[in-house]
Amino acid sequence: MTSAATAIDPARKSLLWLVAIGFFMQTLDATIINTALPAMAASLGESPLRMQSVVVAYALTMAMLIPASGWIADRFGTRRVFFSAIVLFVVGSVLCALSVGVGQLVAARVVQGLGGALLLPVGRLTLLRTVPRGEFLQAMSFVAIPGLIGPLLGPTLGGWLVQYASWHWIFLINVPVGLAGCLATLRFMPDLRGAIQRRFDGAGYAMLAFGMVAISLALDGVSGAGLRQVSVLLLLVFGFASVVAYWLHAARRPEPLFSPSLFGVPTLSIGLLGNLFSRLGSSCMPFMVPLLLQVSLGYSPLRAGLMMLPIALAGMAMKRFATPLITRHGYRKVLVANTALVGLAMGSFGLTGPDQPAALHILQLLAFGAVNSLQFTAMNTITLKDLDGSMASSGNSLLSMVQMLAMSLGVAAASAVLAGYNGVFGLETAKQTLDAFQATFATMGLVTIASALIFWHLPAEVRAAHPAQPEVSGQG
Repeated sequence: MTSAATAIDPARKSLLWLVAIGFFMQTLDATIINTALPAMAASLGESPLRMQSVVVAYALTMAMLIPASGWIADRFGTRRVFFSAIVLFVVGSVLCALSVGVGQLVAARVVQGLGGALLLPVGRLTLLRTVPRGEFLQAMSFVAIPGLIGPLLGPTLGGWLVQYASWHWIFLINVPVGLAGCLATLRFMPDLRGAIQRRFDGAGYAMLAFGMVAISLALDGVSGAGLRQVSVLLLLVFGFASVVAYWLHAARRPEPLFSPSLFGVPTLSIGLLGNLFSRLGSSCMPFMVPLLLQVSLGYSPLRAGLMMLPIALAGMAMKRFATPLITRHGYRKVLVANTALVGLAMGSFGLTGPDQPAALHILQLLAFGAVNSLQFTAMNTITLKDLDGSMASSGNSLLSMVQMLAMSLGVAAASAVLAGYNGVFGLETAKQTLDAFQATFATMGLVTIASALIFWHLPAEVRAAHPAQPEVSGQG
């Protein structure tokens, strides 16, 4: 990381480090909680198979706030918004640690998500306005590195803290980092505002946000959140109606949040749909795998966290092969074939059993990490590849929103499928619970394989003409 920073203007190093640390806090918190869920469930008197709301609340809050992040920064200034984001994140972390029930914990995760949603977009916007174009790619590469370290460190650190301290510390460790970030923000973050204060599309934002929340709550209700079937149906109907109403509204408004004209770019529309549906399957894995290892196979939190390392390591190693593969075979062939491989890798966890050697577990995790990393790189790059300058910011925000929404929906959908199979197989014995997990992995793998059909509609001749852009969304 230091070598990348030395070539950048020294006056900007402090700002780069500040944005990078904010990104690290966000990605670490998104992954550290997964291995702690069974311990948290035991402490709060809840089933570990019904803790998905803790993950969904954070991801959904981020998805909701991302569309408004640019306008908020333009209106109130980057320094004030970045400072407020860190404060919200720290306050949410403390509230999480003080929670004595699942409802309180979910509410605290919403507060945390409000802060986390602003850290990367506002930091990236600041760099976009202060770093010369010739240095921007290098600056973004520097900031992207913590996005890879966070998922690498998160599950293991979470497992270690749960096993040797308590689950509360996975949130409390954010406090000293956040306080240091607040001081650094006051000193190093420039106070930038938009040159033109455009009017915020409040009505459109309300429709889009309500639609995302309603659909996610409906899926969460199916998995056992206490909602009756009629409520779930109503939430789905109103959720989809709200999303449709937003696009009808956007077609008539001169400056909507996301213009329907974006979907006139074929690679963007296919890339967004592919992102949504393929991530709908694969986004559940960081949530499901630690649960499987601890609930059905009896792994300790630390061991379960260590078992997630192969996914992150294989993902980092695969980055260097993405561009040569896409350049040689084209986006369509790579994404169609690789999406199927991601689904097969997920489905292979349906064969997991208590007698399976640890080496085979590691091989499964390595395989999934490698193909999933290639998937994210290819999907993100093809989605933004053909956007011109006037559409780049809006398209990037839309992609970030879709990524977080897919994470929320993926966890909620997998939990709903798991709850359904628990009803089929029962919960009386460990064997029945394992059967439900195996069937869930197979089902979510099939969902991912089906999404390969979306990428088949990409033009066959589209290839990577330039090195793939650094991924700074935190999701790939």
